[in-house]
Amino acid sequence: MDLKGLKFSKMHGIGNDFIIIDETKEEIISEQNKPEACKFLCDRHFGVGSDGLLFISNSEKADLRYRMFNPDGSEAEMCGNGIRCFGDYVYRNNIINKKSMTIETMCNILTLEVQVENNEPVSFKVNMGLSTFKTNEIPMISNQEEFLNQDLLVDGEHFNVTAINVGNPHAIIFVDDLNNVDINRFGPAIECHKVFPEKINVHFVKVFSPNEGEMKTWERGAGVTLACGTGATSTAIAGYKLGFFNENILLHLPGGDLKFKIYEEDNEIGVFMEGPAKLVFNKWILNLKKK
Repeated sequence: MDLKGLKFSKMHGIGNDFIIIDETKEEIISEQNKPEACKFLCDRHFGVGSDGLLFISNSEKADLRYRMFNPDGSEAEMCGNGIRCFGDYVYRNNIINKKSMTIETMCNILTLEVQVENNEPVSFKVNMGLSTFKTNEIPMISNQEEFLNQDLLVDGEHFNVTAINVGNPHAIIFVDDLNNVDINRFGPAIECHKVFPEKINVHFVKVFSPNEGEMKTWERGAGVTLACGTGATSTAIAGYKLGFFNENILLHLPGGDLKFKIYEEDNEIGVFMEGPAKLVFNKWILNLKKK
């Protein structure tokens, strides 16, 4: 697979970094090569290095279509930090020149609002949609309809886990002290636990107040990351569901902060997420060839 001459941009949303490739005019990387190209490009030693690879393409259902691949080559349903980077890229490059745009993802169509100062996009607000706690929709193997702050035995230790799906699956664990969590041990153990047949994203959370918390993430297919937008979304909703958080929430992630506004619709919980996206470098020309 020869990637010589590949044009791309690299961006990050509070430390969660992505390679972005524009395929609105033509297919740059063939469908069959996308997983392998992602594994190669995301490698921080032999490639460019990133937490994922984003493709921008045309959509018949929305303004644009969003696709994301994890560093292991698997395709992800959605990523909250990635969607903000996506929005920044298409706005800056006049692919979509409006402050409110619709984006087709694997799970649903999202609306993204661009906040502009001095003709520069500075923040992005996304309606992340509604969530579900139903175990058959996580999916999770359980005889319970919902798995809310309940005990799960992991590698000889017990954790109170809340399972939630916001377009992709997440396990939320509220703890007293984040420093005592061995995320490199328990992150992958929970991700690949037998009760999660499609694996799961894992988040450990410390609550400071009804409006503030801190979290650390182990992402499915990526490992430890500085931020996870859908993970923070899931944390805000799960905390609200369990009575730990109110409607307005500020979450601190290793890479930065995200704001959330909870809403309820048809007896389900949804959330608006707000945060930044930053360009790292733009349209670099690669001279890499995978043997």
